[in-house]
Amino acid sequence: MDASTDVAAPRLPWAEALLVAANRWAIIAMMGTMALLVFANVVSRYLFNHSLVWVEEFTQYQMIWIAWLGAGLALREGRHVAVDLLEDALPERARRILRGAIALTMLAFLLALGWYGTQIVAFSWNQETPMLGIRTGIPYLGIPIGALLCALHLVLFFRGFVERRFEHDELSDAEAG
Repeated sequence: MDASTDVAAPRLPWAEALLVAANRWAIIAMMGTMALLVFANVVSRYLFNHSLVWVEEFTQYQMIWIAWLGAGLALREGRHVAVDLLEDALPERARRILRGAIALTMLAFLLALGWYGTQIVAFSWNQETPMLGIRTGIPYLGIPIGALLCALHLVLFFRGFVERRFEHDELSDAEAG
């Protein structure tokens, strides 16, 4: 990556900052819950010779939700894998046009994924999960919600994406330094 990725992004409008913060805290809460449940299951298995059978299924579904909810934040921070060899070889104007086309293609894909994700949810709504006994559509809701949330992040961050101005959180910057 070139030096343009290190340019600080402008301060977010309050509603967008609230969305980013809520998204981040939801992921933190889910990760914490998942870690506690897995730890409790290990302790229960080895100390009491009894497994909490529902924990494995619950944490698998929770991991799916975490991945989908985290995709938009990763996009904002430039954390998705990208092959930018061609992009780096182009002049600045062509580079921005290419990144704009990439962003529009991503947006179309995310909206289609959101649409088809709702179809999967509707199709599986009347089925139940084996251990939790909840509707299968509930874990699958992570697909359309995550895709549409990622699309929303992309729309709000479109200009920053095209100009390669990614947001960085203080924790990641401290770990990198």
